[in-house]
Amino acid sequence: MKGTARLAPGTPSAAPAWAGSDPYAAALRSGRGPLFLRRADGWLLPLDVERWCARADAVDLEVLDRCEGAVLDVGCGPGRLVAELAARGRTALGIDVSEAAVARTVGLGGQSLRRSVFEPLPGEGRWGTVLLMDGNVGIGGDPRALLARVAALLAPGGLLIAETAPVDVDERAHVQLVDVTDAHARAAAGSPFPWARVGTRALLRRAGAAGWRTADQWTSGGRRFVALRSSRPASSSAEPPNSAAVISSQRARNPSADSPVTPA
Repeated sequence: MKGTARLAPGTPSAAPAWAGSDPYAAALRSGRGPLFLRRADGWLLPLDVERWCARADAVDLEVLDRCEGAVLDVGCGPGRLVAELAARGRTALGIDVSEAAVARTVGLGGQSLRRSVFEPLPGEGRWGTVLLMDGNVGIGGDPRALLARVAALLAPGGLLIAETAPVDVDERAHVQLVDVTDAHARAAAGSPFPWARVGTRALLRRAGAAGWRTADQWTSGGRRFVALRSSRPASSSAEPPNSAAVISSQRARNPSADSPVTPA
C-alpha cells in the first residue's frame, strides 16, 4: 500500500490484512459474489457485491440527496456513489485500501485514492459530508476511533451519514474475507482483521458520548441510516475542498508518510 502513515498508538491499522485479498479483488473485478465476512467461530456475513458494483439505486440516491458540500466516501468500494456524485457535478472523492476498488471507481468517472481513512487525506477538516455506507462504520473495528477520525475530517458542523446494521447489535470481532465456494480463494483470504457491526442505537449512543449531534435517522429499502453533525468548533482559516483540490490529489505521487497531501 502506498503512502502508509506512521500512526499514533492505538490507532487502527492503515492497511487491513484484506487489502490485497484475492477474493475481494476478484469479486470487484467481476461485479459479483459470493463473498462473506467470516468470524473465527465460522459465522458468515454475506456481502452485497452485486449491489455495490451496480449503479446507485433509489436508496443510495436518497442518501446522496442529503449530502452537503464536498463529499468524502470512506471505503468507497467499486465507486457507485462517487461516480453518481461526479455525474451530478458535485465535488467528491472516494478512498479505499483496495487497488481493485480504486481502479473501478476511476473507471466509472469518479475520483479515488488508495488510502486508509486513518492516513493523511486531502482536505482534512474541510469536507462538508463524510459517507460511511455499506457497513463501513465497522472499519478498523473501533467505532469510537473512527468517529473521532471522521470528526477531524469534517468541516465544523459537517455531516456524517452512516449506514448501520439492520439489527440492534454492537459487536467487535476479527474476521476474514472469503469466497466459500472457491477453495483457492479461501486459502488466499489472509490474516483476520478487526471489524465492527453497529446498529443504530449503539451508534447513536457512541456518537452522543463523543459530542456528535443527531441530525436524523431513517430506514429505506430495508437499510438503516443515521445522520450526525460534527460539533467541532469553527476555524477561521478553513475552506471547503474544491474540484481542483480533489483532482490534484488524484495525481499525487508518493505523498509524505508524515503529512497530508496539500490540496491545490
